[in-house]
Amino acid sequence: MTPPLTELLDTARVVALPMNTRFRGVDVREALLLEGPAGWAEFSPFVEYEDAEAATWLRAAVDFAWSTQPTPLRERIPVNATVPAVTAERVPEVLARFDGCRTAKVKVAEPGQVPADDIARVRAVREAMGPEGRIRVDANGGWSVDEAERAIHALAEFDLEYAEQPCATVGELAELRRRVKHTGIPIAADESVRKAADPLAVARAQAADLIVIKAQPLGGIRRALGIVAEAGLPAVVSSALDTAVGLSQGAALAAALPALDYDCGLGTASLFADDVADARPSGGSVSAARVTPDAAALARLEAPADRRDWWLERLRRCHALIELR
Repeated sequence: MTPPLTELLDTARVVALPMNTRFRGVDVREALLLEGPAGWAEFSPFVEYEDAEAATWLRAAVDFAWSTQPTPLRERIPVNATVPAVTAERVPEVLARFDGCRTAKVKVAEPGQVPADDIARVRAVREAMGPEGRIRVDANGGWSVDEAERAIHALAEFDLEYAEQPCATVGELAELRRRVKHTGIPIAADESVRKAADPLAVARAQAADLIVIKAQPLGGIRRALGIVAEAGLPAVVSSALDTAVGLSQGAALAAALPALDYDCGLGTASLFADDVADARPSGGSVSAARVTPDAAALARLEAPADRRDWWLERLRRCHALIELR
């Protein structure tokens, strides 16, 4: 059952977290945090998302804060470093924030950049991590099939673990997967799962070798686990640029997966200059234990009044949509 709106509003705290480096066009990450009987949860769909999509994120927050979660199978979660679309010279600085991480996810296909920028960035990551490091690239659907094919061939020399969402649509992913199969570089689907009306379409179309799952966009831990089970593909748990509270939900999802074959994208607290709690990686992993935000940090990071009002109104609208459903 969805708790009454008044119950959500009673504990709602809106925070604004400054970032070390611009990421996905974001310099300051805003989020609304809620406390329920089971603990704290996060509601932080990106500001450009429509209410219908954002309501799924609210369902995830309500489930995490008001319901008992699946039993964890592990206490710590191995995580990857995340390298934004920075210049090659800045790569060592970024990687230094991710203590002990053996894997790096590198953003590519950034608007305004060219393929040579991606190659230089990935080369710098390989040089910094050495031959034993694992490198995956994430294009966020930014390439056409032809562009993705050329990019994967150009980046193959750096021994990629996989290419995440190189193209936007399921059909494009399927075509690309057919074209690059001979390279041995797997294709991962992210947006084609978490933003899709049918998150299993990518598996049915054999358009990916693995899927990337995120607790908030998929409506909570139980729904995400169900998608993984039905898809029948290996899964990587990742964040949606969450605060430490949201990362805690992602870690709980990763802890409940029957198999965890890949390092998870849950080390993104290292991208923030400040956070509501310390969720940064240590020794290449993060704890699966639930996070409680620090009271002083909540006060320090409180969003301006106009932004708080914006988020509370969004909460009201999304709560109404959940009740209608």
